[in-house]
Amino acid sequence: MSISKIARIAPQSTAVFVCDIQEKFRGRIWQFPSVISVAGKMIKAARTLDMPVYVTEQYPKGLGATVSELDVSDAKAVLPKTKFSMYLPEVAESLKQNNIKSVILFGIESHVCVLQTALDLLENNVDVHVLSDGVSSQNHPEIDIALARMRQAGAVITTSESILFQLVRDAKHEKFKGIQDIVKEYQEATKVNKLLFKHTTANL
Repeated sequence: MSISKIARIAPQSTAVFVCDIQEKFRGRIWQFPSVISVAGKMIKAARTLDMPVYVTEQYPKGLGATVSELDVSDAKAVLPKTKFSMYLPEVAESLKQNNIKSVILFGIESHVCVLQTALDLLENNVDVHVLSDGVSSQNHPEIDIALARMRQAGAVITTSESILFQLVRDAKHEKFKGIQDIVKEYQEATKVNKLLFKHTTANL
């Protein structure tokens, strides 16, 4: 099996993509609090591991800014968009400049903006790791269909906890304790995350 098929991931060549987790979606997206929780976990982890964070907001004039629960003040970029994909020209250029080979992707909606972002990244030879416990849609059956489509295209479907331990790889890693503390902080939220506990073949 080739390295590209294994899709290893390392903090120094990885970016975190926060896709359209905006105020006007509150109450519309299935399991929206869980999406916010996973996003919060990953933003904290990105700070700990010095990974750049890219945030987009779909038509913020109408849909509002990123939810207040998420501190994106030190994100590499917070960009408004009308294009569904996060792979905007300025994002593409920034990824090249920072030698990014892998992206951790989560947010909404799974079958629209998340899917199109994943496809664009894959088409441009960036490994994509989609967090199945951190993506959702207004109509939850869309989630599994979108995850299956992304997997078929070559994305890795994983979870927030799994990806964090993949990033450090060893309990002797200098940042392991910080990551372990973040996982413990979100342990209770993980237990009630129905996105994680959906028993479907798309999430296996």
